Amino acid sequence: MNVNPIVLSIPIFFILIGVEILVERLSHRKLYRLPDSIANLSCGITSQLSGIFLRVLAVGAYEVVFANLAVMHLERNWMYWTALFLLVDLAYYWAHRMSHEINLFWGGHVVHHQSEEYNLSVALRQSSFQVVWTFFFYLPLAVAGFETTDFLLISSLNTLYQFWIHTETINRMGWLEYFLNTPSHHRVHHGRDPKYIDKNHAGTLIIWDKLFGTFQEEEERPTYGITKPINSWNGVWANFSHYAIMAQELKQISSWGDKFRYLFKKPGWLPESLGGYRPAPAVDKAHYIKYDTPAPAVLSYYALFQYIICLGATAVFLFNQGTFTMMEKAIAAILISISVVNCGVLFEGKRWVYIAEWLRITLYPAALALGTIFFGWPSYLLAIAAGYLVVSVTWYYQVYRSHGQA
Repeated sequence: MNVNPIVLSIPIFFILIGVEILVERLSHRKLYRLPDSIANLSCGITSQLSGIFLRVLAVGAYEVVFANLAVMHLERNWMYWTALFLLVDLAYYWAHRMSHEINLFWGGHVVHHQSEEYNLSVALRQSSFQVVWTFFFYLPLAVAGFETTDFLLISSLNTLYQFWIHTETINRMGWLEYFLNTPSHHRVHHGRDPKYIDKNHAGTLIIWDKLFGTFQEEEERPTYGITKPINSWNGVWANFSHYAIMAQELKQISSWGDKFRYLFKKPGWLPESLGGYRPAPAVDKAHYIKYDTPAPAVLSYYALFQYIICLGATAVFLFNQGTFTMMEKAIAAILISISVVNCGVLFEGKRWVYIAEWLRITLYPAALALGTIFFGWPSYLLAIAAGYLVVSVTWYYQVYRSHGQA
C-alpha cells in the first residue's frame, strides 16, 4: 500500500472538485471545460507515474546527504517541527522562484501554468520532471539534521495546502491575506499579464514574497495561462513542449557561450544577435480567445467515460504499486499514458488518434483476457474485459462515424 499523503488524498481532491463544479452550476459561472479538465488531470496522472521512478532520485539524494553529512542530531520537539515547517516552505519558495527564472528549470514547471482556466483541477496539473530541477534546494535541510521521513511528511503537507488555493470561488480572506498564501494571491501567480508574471511564488506563507520583493496584490482579474499557449489537450506533450521550443531556439544560437547562457537565463532570453530578451507581451483582454475545440456530445461523453475508467485504473495502480516489479510498473505507466493521451487528443480531432483509439480499446481488453487465461489472474477480469470491449467498440463506432470521418 502506498502511504504517500498525496496519493492518499486523491479521493478528497475529487470530492472538492465535485463541490466546486456544483458551485459553478448554482452560481451560473463558467469555471470548467471538459477538455481542459481532462488535460489537467492527465498531467497529474503522468506526474504521479513519473514520480514512481524519479522520487527515488529526490528521496535517495536527501537520505544520502542526511546519513553522511548531517551536522547535528536534532531533538524532535515543537521547535524542531516549527523550524522544519518554516525551512521547507522557504526552500519551496526558492525552488519555485528559480523554476520561473531559469529557462531550463521552467521547462520542468511550465506544465502547471498551461491551463487557461483556474479551478481545483489546475492544482493537479503537475509536471513530470520538476523534481529533477528542484530536489537539491531541500538538501541543506538534510545537512542541518532534519530526518528524511519528517522532511517528506512536511513537504507533502506543504503541497497539499496548495490544492485549495486554486479556485475563483473564494475571494479575499481578510487578515489571513497578510501572511498566508490565499486563492487571491495565487490567482496572481497564474496570471500571464505582464505585471503578474513571476510574482507570488509562496507555498503556504506569502511572507517570503513580501520579504524578497516578489509580492503582487491581485488587482484586475488575471488572464490565465502562459505567454505562448500550448494549444493542446495532450497531457504527455505538455511535459515536452517547452523543451521542444528550447531545442529549436538553441539551433539558432551560434555561440556555445550563448547556448549555455540560454539554458540558465530567464525564459524569453535570446542573445542580442537574435533580438535580445523578449518580455511578456501585454494581453488584449477585449480580443483574447482561449484555445477551444468544440466537440459533439457523443465524443465528450465517450471521452469522459474512458477517462473515468482510466482514473480508476490509475488509482488502483498507485495504491498498490508497491506490489509490482519495476518492469510491471513501467508497462503500467506506458499503458496509462497512452490512455490519457488518447482521451485528450480525441478533442483535437487529429487523424492518428482515431486509429490509435481503435487499437487501444481492442488490444487492452485482449491483453487483460490473455493475462487471465495464461497467468492465472482472477477469472472475473474476463467478464470485465468482455464488457469493456463491447461497450467501448459500440460507443466508439458512433464517435468515429460522426466525428472521426469528418
